[in-house]
Amino acid sequence: MRESAARPARHRRSTLRTVTAAAAAAALLPVLSTAASANAAPPATTSLQQAFSDAAQRYRVPASVLLGVSYLESRWDTHQGLPSVTAGYGPMHLTDARTALAAFPRGGDGGNDPRGDDSRPLTTTAHAVPDADLSKLPATLTTLERAAGLTGLPSQELRQDAAANVAGGAALIADTQKSLGQPLSSDPADWYGAVARFSGADDSATAAAFADDVYDVLRQGQTRTTDDGQNVILAAAPGLVPAAARTAALGLKHLDDSGTECPRTVGCEWLPAPYQETAPGDYGNHDLADRPATQKIDTIVIHDTEGSWDTALKLVQDPTYLAWHYTVRSADGHIAQHLNTKDVGWHAGNWYINAKSIGIEHEGFLTEPGTWYTESMYRTSARLVAHLAKKYGIPLNRQHILGHDNVPGPTGAYIGGMHTDPGPYWDWAHYFQLMGAPLHATAGPAGGLVTIRPDYDRNRPLYTGCVTAGDTCPSLGSEAVRLHTAPSEDAPLVKDIGLHPTGDSTTGVNDVGARASTGQQYAVAERQGDWTAVWYLGQKAWFSNPRSQPTAVNAWGFTVTPKAGLADIPVYGRAYPEAAAFPAGVPVQAIVPLPYKLLAGQEYAIGNRVQGEYYYSTTFDPASHQVVRGKQVYYEIQFGHRVEYVKAEDVTVLPSQVGAPR
Repeated sequence: MRESAARPARHRRSTLRTVTAAAAAAALLPVLSTAASANAAPPATTSLQQAFSDAAQRYRVPASVLLGVSYLESRWDTHQGLPSVTAGYGPMHLTDARTALAAFPRGGDGGNDPRGDDSRPLTTTAHAVPDADLSKLPATLTTLERAAGLTGLPSQELRQDAAANVAGGAALIADTQKSLGQPLSSDPADWYGAVARFSGADDSATAAAFADDVYDVLRQGQTRTTDDGQNVILAAAPGLVPAAARTAALGLKHLDDSGTECPRTVGCEWLPAPYQETAPGDYGNHDLADRPATQKIDTIVIHDTEGSWDTALKLVQDPTYLAWHYTVRSADGHIAQHLNTKDVGWHAGNWYINAKSIGIEHEGFLTEPGTWYTESMYRTSARLVAHLAKKYGIPLNRQHILGHDNVPGPTGAYIGGMHTDPGPYWDWAHYFQLMGAPLHATAGPAGGLVTIRPDYDRNRPLYTGCVTAGDTCPSLGSEAVRLHTAPSEDAPLVKDIGLHPTGDSTTGVNDVGARASTGQQYAVAERQGDWTAVWYLGQKAWFSNPRSQPTAVNAWGFTVTPKAGLADIPVYGRAYPEAAAFPAGVPVQAIVPLPYKLLAGQEYAIGNRVQGEYYYSTTFDPASHQVVRGKQVYYEIQFGHRVEYVKAEDVTVLPSQVGAPR
């Protein structure tokens, strides 16, 4: 991603290396068949619901099929005419990579240390990926051009006008149906093959998963208010059974998913990250382990790649680079697995978190204005996370499903370089809804905690620095709320002394110093009218929470506060064992406090109770690897935007309750 105004280039926030605009274009998926058709007159400007009806009539595609496909692509949003991460425009996600990349060239990272382990410093070197030939883009990146030929509509109108975009999508689906030798039937069940082909997937499993999701939407029905305020309705058809056998005519490749750890309901392939020595005494790009037999997996970390699909796959297969467990493709939700979940990836920038987590990258760019994720990506990723959570007993909450931006710096020296993806535009509430774990109130006003839960579409805080330092980002839906020192929008933002030792928090899209994220829980410190204060980074932090448009819901749980008689206690970025627990031959890892303090009278919500652990793995031969366990117990707490740790011996655990005597 690009930098905020306050950040030097060495602190860029992604896992992937620098990616040129053309290289990003090369990434974006397989091929749709092309065919010509008679041009049609442009549809009149009208409501989006009517646009679907008009396009269905004009191109003889069932309106429900158009609505279902569009929901899987965009949830019917227009995104202000801005492109998705895979260069798709409008409700039907018509792709125009040349225009998207010219308007919003993609950036990459500058490299840092995703291993996050002082005992084995890791140096990464950024390098550019060779330019691709933009004149030879795959057909899936130029579907808007094909739609223009089929409809006679100008490309700009197909990008910017929702009704025209829907017409273009209808023309493409109808033409695909004809190319498969199928009639333009009025029965939605007859369109399964065309829907699968529309996904752009080049393998049968992913195409079928996309079509299955579309038909699941058709059976359930949907009603939604879009990002431009329009109400769109798709009536439920519970008895609909599609003619799924017609995918055989698509001629797509069959993936060998043997060895993968994916649910059966997604398209998944095994693309392993290499484990090999790269120089005498050095190796990459992950560590062999035997989890959960040796260490419990208790966390899943959500990333975005800050690069294209193709670039991500090249890098994860580079033995001199880094590795994570899974990558999810934006356009169709296809999944590639790179590591066995028993092994430890180098992905989170904190070795304690790496050793106990699974890392999932999502094709995307945090800061590019307008870049958005498809519904198909959210759905397959949610199924993957739910599957892994069930397998390893990981609770589906924001204390265990972290964004990369919620991972703590292991020591104070790391704080400024920690990543900020997937960032404020990732829709956490929708993601958890898809996982079957919706974020909702669990208590009344006296519960003592709040769960951050703004309305994503209506919540539009100002962000800066999406393209150039200080510029204003487009007004888009966001999952985050901003925190102030007093109950007023004019009050300064709260300070993060670890992130900004000598400065103030900013509105920068990469600045998490005064930001609370959807699903995170905080202890209530005070309420005044439409404002709520929580304890945050050792201070009282206020956010707007009006009854007419609440940005948090009430919750109950357990909190920690300093033991009686302690004015403050230290906070840590990792839960390592005490020195006495380290055997001979394993260097003692210091338990280093962060520059924050948890003060007497303050409370913070508990996520995990963990025993100090350290996975010692500095050699290529895993025979010397050891898990060091100590007696020291820690609590993971929601201290700021990131989780942190406190020693159990320093705190008292309390049930949360507003106004309770302590």
